[in-house]
Amino acid sequence: MSFVDLNRTGVALMEIVSRPDIRSPEEAAAYVVKIRQILRYLGTCDGNMQNGNLRADVNVSVCRPGQYEKYQATQDFSHLGTRCEIKNMNSMRFIQQAIDVEARRQIAIIEDGGSVTQETRLFDPDKGETRSMRSKEEAHDYRYFPCPDLLPLEIEQAWVDAIAASMPELPDAKKARFIKDFGLTDYDASVLTADVELAQYYEDSVGGGDGKRAANWVINEVLGRANKLEVTPREIVAPSANAAILAMIASEEISSKIAKDVLEIHIETKEDPAHIVESRGMKQVTDTGAIEAAVDEIIAANPAQVEKAKQNPKLAGWFVGQTMKATGGKANPAAVNALVAAKLGL
Repeated sequence: MSFVDLNRTGVALMEIVSRPDIRSPEEAAAYVVKIRQILRYLGTCDGNMQNGNLRADVNVSVCRPGQYEKYQATQDFSHLGTRCEIKNMNSMRFIQQAIDVEARRQIAIIEDGGSVTQETRLFDPDKGETRSMRSKEEAHDYRYFPCPDLLPLEIEQAWVDAIAASMPELPDAKKARFIKDFGLTDYDASVLTADVELAQYYEDSVGGGDGKRAANWVINEVLGRANKLEVTPREIVAPSANAAILAMIASEEISSKIAKDVLEIHIETKEDPAHIVESRGMKQVTDTGAIEAAVDEIIAANPAQVEKAKQNPKLAGWFVGQTMKATGGKANPAAVNALVAAKLGL
């Protein structure tokens, strides 16, 4: 009878080993961030480092000026310094801290005339130091030889090609498409494609409308509120509700300021945005006659402020603010600005 302990049965383990081409703690963290992003897009791993679903073992070595360039030219590892492996990094911040601490430790040893011992170390974030875990001074300790118990795995190219053809849109391609199709800035596209769920949420929220306006809305209004509540954007407002609010802004049925109030009410009550606007009388005032009357009244009541505004046109904003206040924030801002400028002769 044979008993086998299959740890994590059914959960595949994938290990990615990179070449020594990473030159800084920041670059190492960026590398892991990108790998995690790709894995999430593929749906193969949630990338939750706190739960151990993604970990990084960091190999650190230092070398004298010019030696790394020799390695690049020859790919000969002998030009690089002796490495130490730091196990089980479970956050991007710890990855950067551990590399910085370990590099400084190795530099200090070499500058004191000593030599670095090849070993496995652990990082203590509380003390800000690495400490020895176990020694692996020889190459054979790292098992650099074929395992006799594992048969070679032969993969057919046709299978590889079929997988490549069925791949979902990856983050870099999605970011490029967002910039091209929706007119987004590089920054906005980066934020929205950082997470596959957020990218899909944004696309569902556009609803055929203005891509740039939808991006600003999702990033500044929805995402900010979701992060504050520590939930996903989809949990506080459905993309269809976003699309409805954005459509009312585009048609000038409501202003951007009123839209924020509508969003708050929707989050709290889950009412349909159009019903919120209709039932609460929140529609934007586009009647220029009504707006003009409000502007005239405010100008007539503030002659001293009028003279100041004529001397300094920037002060015209005061009249705009007073008009918006008088109309309960419902006046069309563009119409208010145009009327104020005309009335003051600016």
